[in-house]
Amino acid sequence: MTRSRHPRARHRRTAAWAPIVLAATWLLSAVPTPPAAAEGTTPVAAVEIHPRDLSREVAVSARVEPYRLLRLAARTGGTLERIDADVGDAVAAGDVLARIDVAEAAAELRRAEARVREARLEYERAVGLRERQVISSAEYERAAIALEVARSDRDLWRTRVAYGEVTAPMGGVITARHVEPGEAVDARETLFELASMDRLVLRPRVSELDVIHLSRGQPVPIRFDAFPDLAFDGTIQRIFPAAEPDSPQFRVEIALPGDTAGRGVRPGNLGRARITVDPRPDALAVPTAAVGEDDDGAYVYVIADERLQRRAVERGVTRGPWTEIVDGLAAGEIALATNPIDMADGQRVRIVGWRG
Repeated sequence: MTRSRHPRARHRRTAAWAPIVLAATWLLSAVPTPPAAAEGTTPVAAVEIHPRDLSREVAVSARVEPYRLLRLAARTGGTLERIDADVGDAVAAGDVLARIDVAEAAAELRRAEARVREARLEYERAVGLRERQVISSAEYERAAIALEVARSDRDLWRTRVAYGEVTAPMGGVITARHVEPGEAVDARETLFELASMDRLVLRPRVSELDVIHLSRGQPVPIRFDAFPDLAFDGTIQRIFPAAEPDSPQFRVEIALPGDTAGRGVRPGNLGRARITVDPRPDALAVPTAAVGEDDDGAYVYVIADERLQRRAVERGVTRGPWTEIVDGLAAGEIALATNPIDMADGQRVRIVGWRG
């Protein structure tokens, strides 16, 4: 009886496993088989070639300065009788700013004017006598010369009296006053400082390595710490021809717009500018790591029809993670974006990611 139960037991165990085997077979058949085209391909990251801005910028800062700042000095010595202008006053050309006591010069002027009248009478008398041939030509010439000398002396004292008025040679704003009424001043002593507010500039220092890339007329965006919400468009109007005495840097003069003062900016405000040096706004570039080099020169792998094509290239500048390609690539092409050292010409690849 024992032998007769064994076959039936084996049959029952086989019958129990059958549904499990069938289910496993069905699940395996449902798993998709990778396409044949993916066999033997290498996954890579790619980049599309298109123009990029690889221009380099340098950040500079400087205080606002008036384009014209005049130090008005006394043209004669004397005591200041009065002062008619103060710091912050807007003045026009010709306005009197101060008066210096020139009483002594005024007295000399009156004497000189009297001598002119006397010399004129002598000259008119000599003219009449010369017409009647009573006096010689030499006597006539002496009378004419005496009148000329008297007039010259009068003009000299007129000028010295005029020096008593300190006037504004141009319109502007008084930015400094160095004297008080009643003080005695010497000739050539500075009394006021006058700034023209219609032309304001920045004069930052720029490295000798960068200044060679700048040019007159180049636009420069500017912002001021005191006016963070305002933007100004400056222009390079002058590049100083010599470096600063204490450093290998050059002054660059940036003209501010004509309405800058009207928008609140004043001399002394700190301005910050970003100057573009070596502009390259439409450069074709690839990730720096994608450029290989061997005995044949620099190269990049272009991806076409799922295969790598080695392309000789000429490199330009490198800006951050990007290297400019001057020759060898065209806009719209697809290139390998990673290190090409382990790749080969004609190798099959598939793109699994993009850079840039």
